[in-house]
Amino acid sequence: MRKTARVPASTFSTVLADQLRRDPGRPFVTFYDEGTEERTELSLTTYANWVAKAASLLVDELDLERGSSLRIDLPPHWLVPVFLGAAWTAGLVVTDDDAPDAVVCGPDGLERWAADAAQRVVLASALAPLGARFRDGVPDGVHDLGAEIWGQPDAFAPWDPPSGADVAHDLDSSPVTQAELWEAAASGTLVSEGDRLLSEANPASPPGIATFTEPLLRGGSMVLVVRAGRERLEAIAVAERATARFPA
Repeated sequence: MRKTARVPASTFSTVLADQLRRDPGRPFVTFYDEGTEERTELSLTTYANWVAKAASLLVDELDLERGSSLRIDLPPHWLVPVFLGAAWTAGLVVTDDDAPDAVVCGPDGLERWAADAAQRVVLASALAPLGARFRDGVPDGVHDLGAEIWGQPDAFAPWDPPSGADVAHDLDSSPVTQAELWEAAASGTLVSEGDRLLSEANPASPPGIATFTEPLLRGGSMVLVVRAGRERLEAIAVAERATARFPA
């Protein structure tokens, strides 16, 4: 029988801090791209460092403020949970709106969003291993994540921290506060305590957010896999000792 998780706090930052106190070295995000043969794994501590760097870049360098909207226009990738965490650390609202205050995109969205760089912050990732920069540079007005994130600190403390009442995301015109986000994770049924969840869903999509929030809250981890056939997916599940699947 699944147990309802105790909600240690109502914001992402306090949930993450609680998990870091419990087991900072555990694997948290493992990413497979079978198209490029990439495997990237972030421990909880390394994940927290990436979140801090991304939040610092968004706030201290790109001047976003609590309540600003951020569109995460990325395919399923290990950077998606990083930017979800960065947004919620800074009190940004993750959105699917076509006119956000800022957007983080991959190569496929670069041309579209570069044309809009005069109206909003455009941060682009080459989606290369280890977060490397674009080899041929980016258009004027676009910020290259791989060139700008490495100089950011491994810790970030917002001067205006969000509360549980701040909106975490507004996807499909359905705003969800940070408190509601973690209440939903606590009552969710995807994982039990300590489970390792294998998923093919984008964590920034409405159904995919739980594949990130539930493992974090319940002391588990996520294995995100893209472009894998059925046999390869089953092999990864065995190799990574997955104990839960999404979709089931």
